[in-house]
Amino acid sequence: MEPSHWPSEHSDALRDYFFKGMSYAEIGKEINARFGTAYTRNAVVGRAKRLGLGVVERVMSPSIVPSLPGEPCLLPPRCAAVPGLNLPPPSALKPASPVKLRCVGIRPRLITLIELEPGDCRYPYGGDKEGEEINFCGHPRQPGSSYCAPHMHLASSCGAPAGRIAGTVALRLVSAA
Repeated sequence: MEPSHWPSEHSDALRDYFFKGMSYAEIGKEINARFGTAYTRNAVVGRAKRLGLGVVERVMSPSIVPSLPGEPCLLPPRCAAVPGLNLPPPSALKPASPVKLRCVGIRPRLITLIELEPGDCRYPYGGDKEGEEINFCGHPRQPGSSYCAPHMHLASSCGAPAGRIAGTVALRLVSAA
């Protein structure tokens, strides 16, 4: 990064344009046209900040999760409605109904990590609540998988490629020329 050497005329012009209410991009274009320079918008913002002209305030968008009655608002009321902010429709702000998780039709053995054998299913149960113990399915797992057949199908239907079973890979060493 090169050090910036802003002549006083450029800094004075920046001050003038800033107090006229121009945006930093417009200020950069005006200074470049007037003095034949190539300042970027970010260079103008940095120089304005070093001159103490104004810190660019970040506009905080309101939370898309509505507050329940009686709960404090996450944002102060003055920031709740920012003009021109693209908000989702009110129907998207309604709380979603809870999703019922599907059962895989298997009764897990619920064994601990210490009790797991090399051929046991490693599908976890529990651990959702603070301090809750984590147990594992423990049924015989499928070859090339960490899970038994029902849990393998459950896990593969959640985004993993179906039918992909890990296997051995043969690597061949090739000498560099």
